[in-house]
Amino acid sequence: MPTPADRLRALLAQPGLLLMPGCHDAISARLIEEAGFPLAFMSGFAVSAARLGLPDTGLISYGEMVGQGRNVCSAVSIPIIGDGDTGFGNPLNVKRTVQGYAQAGFACIMLEDQVMPKRCGHTQGKAVVAREEAFMRLQAAVDARNEGSDILIMARTDARATDDLDEAIERCRAFAGIGADITFLEAPESEAEMRRYCNEVPGPKMANLIEFGKTPVLPPSQLEAMGYRIAVYPLTLLNVSIKAMRTALARIQQGQSPEVLDFEALQAAVGFPEYYAGEIRYRCSR
Repeated sequence: MPTPADRLRALLAQPGLLLMPGCHDAISARLIEEAGFPLAFMSGFAVSAARLGLPDTGLISYGEMVGQGRNVCSAVSIPIIGDGDTGFGNPLNVKRTVQGYAQAGFACIMLEDQVMPKRCGHTQGKAVVAREEAFMRLQAAVDARNEGSDILIMARTDARATDDLDEAIERCRAFAGIGADITFLEAPESEAEMRRYCNEVPGPKMANLIEFGKTPVLPPSQLEAMGYRIAVYPLTLLNVSIKAMRTALARIQQGQSPEVLDFEALQAAVGFPEYYAGEIRYRCSR
Protein backbone atom coordinates (compact mmCIF):
# COMPACT_ATOMS: atom_id res chain seq x y z
CA MET A 1 0.00 0.00 0.00
CA PRO A 2 1.31 3.50 -0.81
CA THR A 3 2.14 5.64 2.20
CA PRO A 4 0.62 9.11 2.74
CA ALA A 5 3.89 10.61 1.46
CA ASP A 6 3.75 8.36 -1.62
CA ARG A 7 0.21 9.54 -2.37
CA LEU A 8 1.26 13.19 -2.08
CA ARG A 9 4.27 12.62 -4.34
CA ALA A 10 1.95 11.06 -6.91
CA LEU A 11 -0.38 14.08 -6.75
CA LEU A 12 2.53 16.48 -7.20
CA ALA A 13 3.70 14.49 -10.23
CA GLN A 14 0.38 15.08 -11.99
CA PRO A 15 -0.38 18.26 -13.95
CA GLY A 16 -2.74 20.92 -12.64
CA LEU A 17 -3.28 22.94 -9.47
CA LEU A 18 -4.15 21.04 -6.28
CA LEU A 19 -6.92 22.68 -4.24
CA MET A 20 -6.40 22.01 -0.53
CA PRO A 21 -8.94 23.07 2.13
CA GLY A 22 -7.83 23.42 5.73
CA CYS A 23 -9.14 21.17 8.49
CA HIS A 24 -8.97 21.47 12.27
CA ASP A 25 -10.25 18.11 13.48
CA ALA A 26 -11.25 14.65 12.27
CA ILE A 27 -14.78 15.57 11.16
CA SER A 28 -13.64 18.55 9.08
CA ALA A 29 -11.02 16.31 7.45
CA ARG A 30 -13.69 13.69 6.69
CA LEU A 31 -15.90 16.31 5.08
CA ILE A 32 -13.02 17.46 2.88
CA GLU A 33 -12.45 13.89 1.70
CA GLU A 34 -16.19 13.33 1.23
CA ALA A 35 -16.35 16.42 -1.00
CA GLY A 36 -13.74 14.89 -3.30
CA PHE A 37 -10.65 16.99 -2.53
CA PRO A 38 -7.39 15.09 -3.07
CA LEU A 39 -5.61 16.40 0.05
CA ALA A 40 -6.08 18.61 3.11
CA PHE A 41 -4.05 20.89 5.38
CA MET A 42 -4.20 20.77 9.18
CA SER A 43 -3.85 24.44 10.08
CA GLY A 44 -2.19 25.50 13.31
CA PHE A 45 -4.44 28.58 13.46
CA ALA A 46 -7.52 26.40 13.14
CA VAL A 47 -6.36 23.71 15.58
CA SER A 48 -5.40 26.30 18.19
CA ALA A 49 -8.84 27.89 17.82
CA ALA A 50 -10.80 24.61 17.86
CA ARG A 51 -8.80 22.75 20.49
CA LEU A 52 -7.83 25.58 22.86
CA GLY A 53 -10.06 28.51 21.92
CA LEU A 54 -6.85 30.54 21.67
CA PRO A 55 -5.06 32.52 18.93
CA ASP A 56 -2.26 31.14 16.77
CA THR A 57 0.56 32.81 18.69
CA GLY A 58 2.67 29.82 19.67
CA LEU A 59 0.48 28.83 22.62
CA ILE A 60 -0.29 25.32 21.34
CA SER A 61 2.35 22.66 21.98
CA TYR A 62 4.02 19.99 19.88
CA GLY A 63 2.16 17.28 21.80
CA GLU A 64 -1.22 18.88 21.22
CA MET A 65 -0.54 19.38 17.51
CA VAL A 66 0.79 15.90 16.84
CA GLY A 67 -2.05 14.35 18.86
CA GLN A 68 -4.64 16.25 16.85
CA GLY A 69 -2.82 15.24 13.68
CA ARG A 70 -2.91 11.57 14.60
CA ASN A 71 -6.72 11.76 14.89
CA VAL A 72 -7.03 13.71 11.63
CA CYS A 73 -4.77 11.41 9.62
CA SER A 74 -6.43 8.24 10.92
CA ALA A 75 -9.91 9.53 9.93
CA VAL A 76 -9.19 9.84 6.18
CA SER A 77 -7.33 8.20 3.32
CA ILE A 78 -6.26 11.40 1.56
CA PRO A 79 -2.79 12.83 2.35
CA ILE A 80 -2.66 15.52 5.03
CA ILE A 81 -0.10 18.32 5.22
CA GLY A 82 0.48 19.31 8.84
CA ASP A 83 1.45 22.70 10.22
CA GLY A 84 4.67 22.15 12.20
CA ASP A 85 5.10 25.81 13.17
CA THR A 86 8.79 26.53 13.90
CA GLY A 87 9.52 22.89 14.71
CA PHE A 88 9.06 23.72 18.41
CA GLY A 89 12.67 24.57 19.22
CA ASN A 90 16.22 24.20 17.96
CA PRO A 91 17.25 21.99 15.00
CA LEU A 92 17.20 18.86 17.18
CA ASN A 93 13.64 19.68 18.22
CA VAL A 94 12.82 20.18 14.54
CA LYS A 95 14.19 16.73 13.75
CA ARG A 96 12.05 15.12 16.46
CA THR A 97 9.01 17.06 15.26
CA VAL A 98 9.46 15.77 11.69
CA GLN A 99 9.81 12.21 12.97
CA GLY A 100 6.71 12.60 15.14
CA TYR A 101 4.61 14.03 12.33
CA ALA A 102 5.65 11.17 10.04
CA GLN A 103 4.70 8.63 12.72
CA ALA A 104 1.33 10.36 13.17
CA GLY A 105 0.53 9.75 9.50
CA PHE A 106 1.16 13.11 7.88
CA ALA A 107 2.23 13.17 4.23
CA CYS A 108 4.09 16.47 4.64
CA ILE A 109 5.10 18.89 7.40
CA MET A 110 5.23 22.65 6.98
CA LEU A 111 8.06 24.38 8.87
CA GLU A 112 8.63 28.11 9.09
CA ASP A 113 11.46 30.53 9.84
CA GLN A 114 9.75 32.62 12.50
CA VAL A 115 11.09 33.31 15.97
CA MET A 116 9.44 31.12 18.58
CA PRO A 117 6.72 31.76 19.76
CA LYS A 118 5.39 32.29 16.24
CA ARG A 119 2.41 34.22 14.86
CA CYS A 120 -0.16 33.48 12.19
CA GLY A 121 1.24 34.65 8.85
CA HIS A 122 -1.32 37.38 8.23
CA THR A 123 -1.26 38.94 11.71
CA GLN A 124 0.98 41.52 13.37
CA GLY A 125 4.06 41.09 15.53
CA LYS A 126 6.02 38.56 13.44
CA ALA A 127 9.81 38.14 13.57
CA VAL A 128 12.04 35.73 11.68
CA VAL A 129 15.29 34.08 12.70
CA ALA A 130 18.56 34.80 10.92
CA ARG A 131 19.23 32.97 7.66
CA GLU A 132 21.77 30.60 9.20
CA GLU A 133 19.33 29.42 11.87
CA ALA A 134 16.54 29.05 9.34
CA PHE A 135 18.78 26.96 7.10
CA MET A 136 19.96 24.76 9.99
CA ARG A 137 16.36 24.10 11.03
CA LEU A 138 15.52 23.04 7.50
CA GLN A 139 18.68 20.93 7.22
CA ALA A 140 17.62 19.03 10.35
CA ALA A 141 14.19 18.44 8.83
CA VAL A 142 15.69 17.21 5.55
CA ASP A 143 18.07 14.95 7.48
CA ALA A 144 15.12 13.41 9.38
CA ARG A 145 13.39 12.73 6.07
CA ASN A 146 16.52 11.31 4.46
CA GLU A 147 17.24 9.11 7.48
CA GLY A 148 13.95 7.27 7.08
CA SER A 149 11.01 9.46 8.07
CA ASP A 150 8.61 8.99 5.16
CA ILE A 151 7.35 12.54 4.90
CA LEU A 152 7.73 15.54 2.59
CA ILE A 153 9.09 18.88 3.81
CA MET A 154 7.42 22.22 3.05
CA ALA A 155 9.64 25.19 3.93
CA ARG A 156 7.92 28.49 4.68
CA THR A 157 9.32 31.97 5.07
CA ASP A 158 7.65 34.97 6.67
CA ALA A 159 10.45 37.33 5.63
CA ARG A 160 8.16 39.26 3.27
CA ALA A 161 6.55 40.89 6.31
CA THR A 162 9.68 41.40 8.40
CA ASP A 163 12.24 42.28 5.70
CA ASP A 164 11.15 42.49 2.06
CA LEU A 165 10.25 40.39 -0.95
CA ASP A 166 13.90 40.04 -2.03
CA GLU A 167 14.82 38.41 1.28
CA ALA A 168 11.81 36.12 1.16
CA ILE A 169 12.66 34.96 -2.37
CA GLU A 170 16.32 34.39 -1.47
CA ARG A 171 15.28 32.26 1.50
CA CYS A 172 12.90 30.20 -0.63
CA ARG A 173 15.61 29.64 -3.23
CA ALA A 174 17.97 28.46 -0.48
CA PHE A 175 15.24 26.23 1.00
CA ALA A 176 14.84 24.51 -2.37
CA GLY A 177 18.59 24.06 -2.59
CA ILE A 178 18.79 22.47 0.87
CA GLY A 179 16.18 19.93 -0.15
CA ALA A 180 12.68 21.19 0.65
CA ASP A 181 10.05 19.37 -1.40
CA ILE A 182 7.74 22.41 -1.48
CA THR A 183 8.35 26.09 -0.71
CA PHE A 184 5.87 28.60 0.66
CA LEU A 185 6.44 32.36 0.59
CA GLU A 186 3.90 33.64 3.07
CA ALA A 187 1.76 36.74 2.51
CA PRO A 188 2.86 38.28 -0.82
CA GLU A 189 0.82 41.44 -1.17
CA SER A 190 0.08 41.64 -4.89
CA GLU A 191 -0.26 39.58 -8.04
CA ALA A 192 3.09 40.95 -9.18
CA GLU A 193 4.79 39.66 -6.04
CA MET A 194 3.16 36.25 -6.43
CA ARG A 195 4.27 36.06 -10.06
CA ARG A 196 7.84 37.04 -9.19
CA TYR A 197 8.04 34.32 -6.53
CA CYS A 198 6.84 31.71 -8.99
CA ASN A 199 9.26 32.87 -11.67
CA GLU A 200 12.35 33.03 -9.45
CA VAL A 201 12.01 30.00 -7.14
CA PRO A 202 12.30 26.44 -8.49
CA GLY A 203 10.16 23.49 -7.49
CA PRO A 204 6.56 23.13 -6.25
CA LYS A 205 5.10 26.21 -4.57
CA MET A 206 2.01 26.84 -2.44
CA ALA A 207 -0.34 29.84 -2.42
CA ASN A 208 -2.04 30.66 0.88
CA LEU A 209 -5.57 32.03 0.35
CA ILE A 210 -7.05 33.62 3.47
CA GLU A 211 -10.27 35.53 3.00
CA PHE A 212 -9.65 39.24 3.75
CA GLY A 213 -5.95 38.52 4.35
CA LYS A 214 -2.92 40.23 2.82
CA THR A 215 -2.60 38.05 -0.30
CA PRO A 216 -5.02 38.42 -3.24
CA VAL A 217 -7.45 35.47 -3.38
CA LEU A 218 -7.09 34.66 -7.07
CA PRO A 219 -9.02 32.04 -9.06
CA PRO A 220 -7.37 28.62 -9.45
CA SER A 221 -6.79 29.05 -13.17
CA GLN A 222 -4.77 32.21 -12.57
CA LEU A 223 -2.73 30.63 -9.78
CA GLU A 224 -1.93 27.65 -11.98
CA ALA A 225 -0.86 29.92 -14.84
CA MET A 226 1.49 31.76 -12.47
CA GLY A 227 3.19 28.50 -11.54
CA TYR A 228 1.68 27.54 -8.19
CA ARG A 229 1.27 23.82 -7.54
CA ILE A 230 -1.00 23.96 -4.47
CA ALA A 231 -3.65 26.45 -3.36
CA VAL A 232 -4.54 26.16 0.32
CA TYR A 233 -7.70 27.57 1.89
CA PRO A 234 -6.57 27.12 5.51
CA LEU A 235 -9.26 28.95 7.47
CA THR A 236 -12.36 28.74 5.28
CA LEU A 237 -14.01 25.82 7.13
CA LEU A 238 -13.22 27.29 10.55
CA ASN A 239 -14.53 30.66 9.36
CA VAL A 240 -17.85 29.37 8.04
CA SER A 241 -18.36 27.05 11.02
CA ILE A 242 -18.01 29.97 13.48
CA LYS A 243 -20.44 32.00 11.38
CA ALA A 244 -22.93 29.11 11.19
CA MET A 245 -22.74 28.41 14.94
CA ARG A 246 -23.33 32.08 15.78
CA THR A 247 -26.33 32.15 13.45
CA ALA A 248 -27.76 28.99 15.00
CA LEU A 249 -27.24 30.28 18.54
CA ALA A 250 -28.98 33.57 17.69
CA ARG A 251 -31.98 31.69 16.29
CA ILE A 252 -32.21 29.52 19.41
CA GLN A 253 -32.12 32.67 21.58
CA GLN A 254 -34.99 34.05 19.49
CA GLY A 255 -37.03 30.88 19.99
CA GLN A 256 -36.58 29.83 16.37
CA SER A 257 -35.32 26.58 14.88
CA PRO A 258 -31.90 26.82 13.24
CA GLU A 259 -31.29 25.29 9.84
CA VAL A 260 -29.78 21.87 10.50
CA LEU A 261 -29.18 18.46 8.93
CA ASP A 262 -31.83 15.88 9.61
CA PHE A 263 -30.74 13.36 12.22
CA GLU A 264 -30.16 10.59 9.68
CA ALA A 265 -27.80 12.81 7.69
CA LEU A 266 -26.00 13.84 10.88
CA GLN A 267 -25.47 10.21 11.83
CA ALA A 268 -24.15 9.45 8.36
CA ALA A 269 -21.68 12.34 8.53
CA VAL A 270 -20.00 10.94 11.64
CA GLY A 271 -19.96 7.30 10.51
CA PHE A 272 -22.91 5.51 12.14
CA PRO A 273 -23.83 3.52 8.99
CA GLU A 274 -20.32 2.06 8.80
CA TYR A 275 -20.41 1.24 12.50
CA TYR A 276 -23.78 -0.50 12.18
CA ALA A 277 -22.44 -2.51 9.21
CA GLY A 278 -19.53 -3.59 11.38
CA GLU A 279 -21.90 -4.68 14.14
CA ILE A 280 -23.74 -6.92 11.67
CA ARG A 281 -20.51 -8.37 10.27
CA TYR A 282 -19.12 -9.27 13.68
CA ARG A 283 -22.38 -10.26 15.42
CA CYS A 284 -22.12 -13.45 17.43
CA SER A 285 -24.90 -16.01 17.33
CA ARG A 286 -26.31 -17.07 20.68
